[in-house]
Amino acid sequence: MKTIKVVAGVVRNGSKFLCVQRGPHKFPYISEKWEFPGGKLEEGESSEAALIRELKEELELEAMNLSYLITVDHVYPDFRIIMETFICDSANIEYQLSEHKAGMWLSADEMIDLDWAAADVPIVNALKNV
Repeated sequence: MKTIKVVAGVVRNGSKFLCVQRGPHKFPYISEKWEFPGGKLEEGESSEAALIRELKEELELEAMNLSYLITVDHVYPDFRIIMETFICDSANIEYQLSEHKAGMWLSADEMIDLDWAAADVPIVNALKNV
């Protein structure tokens, strides 16, 4: 089974966090699910550098003040994902979707009602204590 190392950013705007929705995907268990933005690490790239790059590429956000939150190790039917997660701020809060079909700023209480990708559920739960 393939293991993929990724990073996720819990972008903070006051008491709200940016949640994004995936588009259609060949794997139904992640298709159109909500997640925190991020992506795969490139060869030799640190987790922090990868997150800054991914947030810029996917959302036009300038990530700063990264603080480690949690690492999620989740096995989906077709692959394993190890996701290092950071809470961060952004120099700007206006985002532009290029990889996702929707985005919303939600509080930790508001986000529990979304249909989350399974690997992102532990992050949602961790935010209840932040």
